[in-house]
Amino acid sequence: MAGGMENRSRKRQVLSFFLCLCVSLVACETIRYSVPEEKKSGSLVANIAKDLKLHVGKLSGRSARLISKSSEQYFELNTRSGDVIIKEKIDREDLCGQSDPCLLQFEIVLENPLQLYRIEVQIDDVNDNSPKFSKNEFPLELPEQLPVNSRFPLERAQDSDIGTNGIQSYAISSNEHFSLDVHSRGDGSKYAELVLEKQLDREEQAQLMLILTAADGGLPQRTGTARIRVNVLDSNDNFPQFSQSVYKVQLMENSPKGTLVTKVEASDLDQGSNAEITYSFRQVPDKVLKLFQLNPFTGEITVLGIIDFEDAAMYEIEIQATDGGGLYAHCKVLVQIKDMNDNAPEVTLTSLTSTIPEDSSPETVVALFSVRDRDSGDNGRTLCSIQDNVPFALKSTLKDYYELVTQKPLDREKVPEYIITITATDRGTPRLTSVRIIRVQLSDINDNPPVFNESSYVMYLKENNPPGLLIGTVRAADLDTEQNAKVTYSASPGNIGDFPFSSSISINSENGNVFALQSLDYEQTRDFQVTVRAADGGSPPLSSEVIVRVVIIDENDNAPFILYPLQNSSAPANDLVPRSAEAGYLVTKVVAVDGDSGQNSWLSYQLLKATDPSLFTVGLQTGEVKTSRPITSPDSVKQKLIVLVRDNGEPPRSTTSTLNVLLVDGFSDAYMQLLDVPQEEEQQDTLTLYLVISLSFISFLFLVSVVTIVTIRLYKTRQCREQYVPSSRNFYCDPNFPTNPAETSGTGTLPQSYCYEVCLTTGSGTSEFKFLRPLVPSLPVDPIAAGGSILDCQINSSLKGEKESGRASVSEDSIPRSSGEGCIVNKVIGINENCGQNGWLSYQ
Repeated sequence: MAGGMENRSRKRQVLSFFLCLCVSLVACETIRYSVPEEKKSGSLVANIAKDLKLHVGKLSGRSARLISKSSEQYFELNTRSGDVIIKEKIDREDLCGQSDPCLLQFEIVLENPLQLYRIEVQIDDVNDNSPKFSKNEFPLELPEQLPVNSRFPLERAQDSDIGTNGIQSYAISSNEHFSLDVHSRGDGSKYAELVLEKQLDREEQAQLMLILTAADGGLPQRTGTARIRVNVLDSNDNFPQFSQSVYKVQLMENSPKGTLVTKVEASDLDQGSNAEITYSFRQVPDKVLKLFQLNPFTGEITVLGIIDFEDAAMYEIEIQATDGGGLYAHCKVLVQIKDMNDNAPEVTLTSLTSTIPEDSSPETVVALFSVRDRDSGDNGRTLCSIQDNVPFALKSTLKDYYELVTQKPLDREKVPEYIITITATDRGTPRLTSVRIIRVQLSDINDNPPVFNESSYVMYLKENNPPGLLIGTVRAADLDTEQNAKVTYSASPGNIGDFPFSSSISINSENGNVFALQSLDYEQTRDFQVTVRAADGGSPPLSSEVIVRVVIIDENDNAPFILYPLQNSSAPANDLVPRSAEAGYLVTKVVAVDGDSGQNSWLSYQLLKATDPSLFTVGLQTGEVKTSRPITSPDSVKQKLIVLVRDNGEPPRSTTSTLNVLLVDGFSDAYMQLLDVPQEEEQQDTLTLYLVISLSFISFLFLVSVVTIVTIRLYKTRQCREQYVPSSRNFYCDPNFPTNPAETSGTGTLPQSYCYEVCLTTGSGTSEFKFLRPLVPSLPVDPIAAGGSILDCQINSSLKGEKESGRASVSEDSIPRSSGEGCIVNKVIGINENCGQNGWLSYQ
């Protein structure tokens, strides 16, 4: 059907086009088309080429274009087909609103020759909008008792569509009170009125909810709804009503102000101000107005004045309730007063001593008071008492009079103040009680001596302290007050050693600080005691004493002292060790002491330096010097040991002890008559450099001229045997010894003249380069006098025979018959031209 209508419209448009066609730019009648709104983009409006009878190819050739009159481009021209299509979806309501017709104008422009065609497109309305009210709910307030057929206009609904698509009718939901009357305006729009069909009663139904419906005439039909809330307003058509006509209540006399007596209540079926009830007294005497108060809004009757049973036992009160419209109602309130014991006993203080000495004697009167009750009978008879935990008592004197007296000894230091509660009770029902509180303070007397916070004090002080150093503090407290509690401190006379306390110790009399006046020495004084006296300022003063023990703490201010061996001797003794001693042999013991105490006096011993450190050990705790290995032949005859003695203080202190040890073959008298002992030369650092240079030079010479050195050694050996003088082979001969064998024939020893041959090896150290001199004739000469890499080769000058044979012939020795055991007859000495370990010889 829509397609047929479109074809007929197109035919009309073509006919109109032929009637108005112009060849030039002169204006002609406008070509019109119609298009329904809401058509989608790309929908066809018309074919201009056909309607204008133009060839399609000429549209593009003549630069045909579409020019819109509006700012929005709703249409576009397809120059290839000549179709005018919808470029953008069109909403008639947004474009034209309620205007009819709704037209869009544009022009088709052709060039060569220039031609202009004016075109109008009418936008037809479709039913795409529903009726709509401005609000979802409309309140409507109507008073009750309105006459029937009363009319109330309702708000119109709005519909963006036009014509038959606009609003055509209104309807209301079914109800018994209202109907709807629909009218038309001059412009064709419709509106509705609400008509009252049945009178309203707020007490029956206070609110009605109606549904108003608006419908348009489109296909399909669209509707819109809104709620109409009808609130029925009240009219004052009801009187207030009390819940009771007479209220009966009982009230205790002396009820406090504000006590609720009763509450009257009236109700009204109306609403709003018509139901607002106010209460008031009606024809009430002035006395009642002074005793009772009525709340005009709640109806509560409360006590305003003093209710006394003796004045009146019953009160009758009339109350009126009035609503907002002036309607009222009445009721009566009967108040019955109940009697009670409403007078409590009264305590009147006649005399009071608020401060008494703590040494007050028993039965001392503190206060005098009386008790009175205004009631009569049992309600006026009273009993009086105080609490049990106080050293006071009550004594009855005259009628209704009492004395407060002391009963027990008092002590201000335990309880400085007493709060005494005097309780007076009558015998009424219920019993009434009144309380009177008095304060009694105790004045102080000097009955407590100062007490130290400790039974004794121990204070610690490091020795060598600076003068004026605070050692500690003594504290004493006095339970008394003011001057009786003011404590001063002093030290009792005494001595610290040979000096009085006053020269070493000072005590601050105000705060008890103890100071050291001079530096103290732990080694002189380990500790001492001072008696400190604390006295208060009372009269007479009281005092107490405490013992203060001051302990001197040791500091490591003393180095160890060597007791043995003595270090100040000009000729220190030598310790002899037989060469046969095994490992662990006790050589001697270093004994040292330390003037300090504790760990400051713990001593440890260690070997600091030795001629041969591997030969001896020193006990860490005992100081015992023992051999650490068996003694061998290369070990030096004289061993020098330096033992370090160190304490365990912080920082540690130490001292050294020098020991001289001689390695001997035995302990005969000959050893006890030593004339001379070889002296060790001090080791020098520069000797190392000389040894290195010498060893390097000797090694070089050895590699270059071994044969030459052997020849020179043979020559020098022969020369030494003949002349006993030093030669270039490093033989050293002692010319001081006799060369005649007869001089020694009686001794049974070898001739005293012998030479030393010194051989150096590459392993020599600074500590191993030694020079030895021959011992006295009575000492046997060891062929190896020094160990390490230095070998002394001893050559007896009396040896005869050929060196190459390795044997020598010696004359017979004679032995005196008086010789004892161990006498040395002779000594066989062999030589070996090798050096170092290869030159060592053994005999058996």
